[in-house]
Amino acid sequence: MKYLLAFLGSVSLVLGIMGVFLPVLPTTPFLLLSAALYVRSSQRLYNWLMSHKHLGAYIRNFREHKALPLRVKIVSVTMVWATLLYCAIFVAKEWWMGAVFIAIATGVTIHILSYKTLGGND
Repeated sequence: MKYLLAFLGSVSLVLGIMGVFLPVLPTTPFLLLSAALYVRSSQRLYNWLMSHKHLGAYIRNFREHKALPLRVKIVSVTMVWATLLYCAIFVAKEWWMGAVFIAIATGVTIHILSYKTLGGND
């Protein structure tokens, strides 16, 4: 069972890292899931994740403060809108498909902005 949890934690970690670059794929839930799966399967993997320069700080900040750094909010919202506006304008074949892309961008933006903002370089 521990091997399965470690494997699922690694899959979740890959998805979380991909979420940094793909605007519709969420980063935070996958990183939190990875930490939860690693703590139940491998102390070594959990320690590695939590001591990682970027990922560990990201997880700790979110767990402790339920907040995102301003830079993360700005980049996330910008990427979501850039990608989904492109899709709405150039990919959608029907007007309602474009409206769906805009609705998704709006929902994701509201979700991201609903979290508190960490000040400075936290």
